[in-house]
Amino acid sequence: MLMYGSSYPIGKIGTNNFSPFLMGSLRSLFIFLCILPFFRFNIPKKNFSYLLIFSFTMGVCVYGFVYLAIDVSSLISPIIIGSQLTIPFGLILSKFFLNETISFKKWFLILLSFIGIIIVSYDPKFGQEILGLIFVILMAFFYALANILSRFLKNISTIDQIGWHSLIGFLVLLFLSFLLEANPTKQIYPLNFSGLLVAFHAGLFVSLIGHGGLFYLYKFYPVSVILPFYSLFPIFGIILTFLIFFEIPGIYEIIGGIMVITSVYLINKNDQSLKVLKQ
Repeated sequence: MLMYGSSYPIGKIGTNNFSPFLMGSLRSLFIFLCILPFFRFNIPKKNFSYLLIFSFTMGVCVYGFVYLAIDVSSLISPIIIGSQLTIPFGLILSKFFLNETISFKKWFLILLSFIGIIIVSYDPKFGQEILGLIFVILMAFFYALANILSRFLKNISTIDQIGWHSLIGFLVLLFLSFLLEANPTKQIYPLNFSGLLVAFHAGLFVSLIGHGGLFYLYKFYPVSVILPFYSLFPIFGIILTFLIFFEIPGIYEIIGGIMVITSVYLINKNDQSLKVLKQ
């Protein structure tokens, strides 16, 4: 969760050096380069369509929207809190796609988390940057969808999942960067080492260690059990945001953040009994 928390404040350093789609593309490139010695470009006979959808969702939509959100926002704490909608989105999608049981208590907590995000959006300091919150909500939805799609890929190794989504993410986001942003080659050369180090951090520590480990666990445990643990990272992220940018959350962020984090904690507490799925 420390890796997840660091991705937002450190990601802001990245978007200060590179445009959002280029930053997402470089992150995907470093993921792909790290996984390349183990990746064999396998095309599975079963569920390849799910793999392609998963790869586009994770590699393009998640990475693209998260850096768009960070780029257009001068405040990082609301973006960190907004990303928590991954949990309610994930639980809702698990109900409809995987037929996992969601109790009335969980539905109430999901609603409470959305109310918390609405309160955050009313922060006067964040009022002019509502686009950032919209982008991070879209990121949260697509990340939740990627988590769900990963459950349909049990016959596909974690290495192949990471390899395909990083390759597709790199190519598509690089194309979008050339199409919509300033010339990427001029942003990179002469070598921008601080930006490249941030992209390397995001690729190795956040994606390979963080996301890779999460997708591996989905092969054995229900989404409704694992996904709530993802909500623990805001504490680390907000602390790092303060240490790096001296950003102090406002009263709306504190109230809304407490509502969101508490809701997810209670969802997690309601799932203390873990049950390993039978193969």
